Amino acid sequence: MSSFKDLRIVDNFYQTSAFFPMPTVLVGTLDSEGRTSLGSYSLCFPYYIAGKDRYAMLLECRNSSNTAQHILAGSKVSLNFIPDDRKYFREAVRLGFPGDTPQEKMKNCLFTLEKGQAEGERPLVIREAFQVFECTWNSKLEDACLDKPGQLDGYEPPYRSFNGITSKFGAHFILNIDKILMKEKYWDSIVNGVKANAFPPVPVDYGYRDSTNFWCSRFKKPFPEKIQAKEGDINSVIYAAERTDPDVKFTREACAKLTKIPRVFLKAALAQMVKIAKEEGISVIDEAALAVINDKRRKEKK
Repeated sequence: MSSFKDLRIVDNFYQTSAFFPMPTVLVGTLDSEGRTSLGSYSLCFPYYIAGKDRYAMLLECRNSSNTAQHILAGSKVSLNFIPDDRKYFREAVRLGFPGDTPQEKMKNCLFTLEKGQAEGERPLVIREAFQVFECTWNSKLEDACLDKPGQLDGYEPPYRSFNGITSKFGAHFILNIDKILMKEKYWDSIVNGVKANAFPPVPVDYGYRDSTNFWCSRFKKPFPEKIQAKEGDINSVIYAAERTDPDVKFTREACAKLTKIPRVFLKAALAQMVKIAKEEGISVIDEAALAVINDKRRKEKK
């Protein structure tokens, strides 16, 4: 007998039929007067993460929302990730309430706005955020550029499959990432190595429930779990390293330091190391050369 109970799947299933952890994101767009407008969203996730000439996020929202209408009209977006703070979450709930005009929402807004770093006319970013993605809607996908703002009572078919107007009341936007802005403390953590006390205080949003409340959980310090190298892993690394490039060799000692790289990523990691080694004039990657290569890889993150 199953230890679970079958739950009926209904609209907005992520918060009506499930417990689904989500980010708390304030999406900045430009209104018709070029002023920054903020809206609160949680259905915002990584989309293109590797293997393309760009990286992208996916935003899901009501197509009649101020945010969707502004994106259809102007394409520029800022994704502001706010830290765990009760007053910030309260303000996010207020900014997420539908029906108010952008001017009404932004009047006496708690957050401080400042200019971002991407080029062109764009929405301002939130100073209190721990990170911001400055983005541009990829309206070329699925010819979504043909979708126009102005229909606030719902859009009629045909609908796009994954970008633009996707249903009578829904929209999906593929947002190419132009800049990732990070507060210095967390920037340093990513570039120079992360520690438990160097994670931003990220709240977890559980959505709107029982037609009454938005629910959010407080941040707790994360903990690490080391990947244990298995017996024989070094031989697997040596095997892959010997077949990466005939002009660049890896010593056994260097290979021993690479055993914790998951096998699925090993080939790509070795290829990147060989590329850097050739740029640096290195033909044998030993422990010292590996340190030089890893240092350059870290600098490329900056």
